[in-house]
Amino acid sequence: MLSEMKVGQTAVLVALELPESVQNHLMHMGFVPDALVTALRRAPAGDPTVYAIDGMEIALRHETAESIRVRPATPNDLLVLDPHYDESVRDEAAELLEVVQ
Repeated sequence: MLSEMKVGQTAVLVALELPESVQNHLMHMGFVPDALVTALRRAPAGDPTVYAIDGMEIALRHETAESIRVRPATPNDLLVLDPHYDESVRDEAAELLEVVQ
């Protein structure tokens, strides 16, 4: 679940298990299946947490984040899904992945 991510972790969004009105609101802000989401920082008391998604930073309460299913991002996800990587970075990362595999 999104709420279980540690600060600095990146994951791939799988599903929103929220009421339709909340789902629609979050989807308009970029919370769509297969989107990359990164936990950026937490409030001192631990709630809310700020997440980066689709080039925006969005703070979500723990109760909302625990209803958003994610899976760990793989290096390949970062290559394919992150629109902020330019072509030269993608090519270099792809070469590195080939060497590692």
